[in-house]
Amino acid sequence: MSQNLINLTLSDAQLDAVDQALTELETQLVALVAMNAAQRRKLARMGDKSETFCRQTLNVLSQNPQVVPPSLKLAEALEDLAALDRLRPRMQRLQRLAERGADSETALGSDIMRCALDGYALLKVAGRNQGLEGLRKELGARFAKNSRSTEEKPEMA
Repeated sequence: MSQNLINLTLSDAQLDAVDQALTELETQLVALVAMNAAQRRKLARMGDKSETFCRQTLNVLSQNPQVVPPSLKLAEALEDLAALDRLRPRMQRLQRLAERGADSETALGSDIMRCALDGYALLKVAGRNQGLEGLRKELGARFAKNSRSTEEKPEMA
């Protein structure tokens, strides 16, 4: 049964434009940081509920500078908040695009796999009289299961 979840043709001009746009994004967002898993685990997280708390706290602190010691670095936190507000909509757009890209990649792979499986089934039936049995067997290696029954099991002492 034929499956065609996606029709996608990307011209060289389109791919060049995408590559140039990605290069421009990488250039403009060079200040973004990369962290390893251990670094991310150590960080305090600002979730949705915490974000409201953080915004309100920074607002109260900025309205009452007499209680804010310089070591708190309130100005830097306010700049970080402004940067977050400016970056977030762009990251949401990038995330939606990345999800669509991943879904398209999955759909393309599924279309290819479905056609290959259907074609393999066709080779099993129609290929016998066409001199294709050897090639079909090579392709069938993908479905071969490793058998442990022929291996000797070590004896326990």
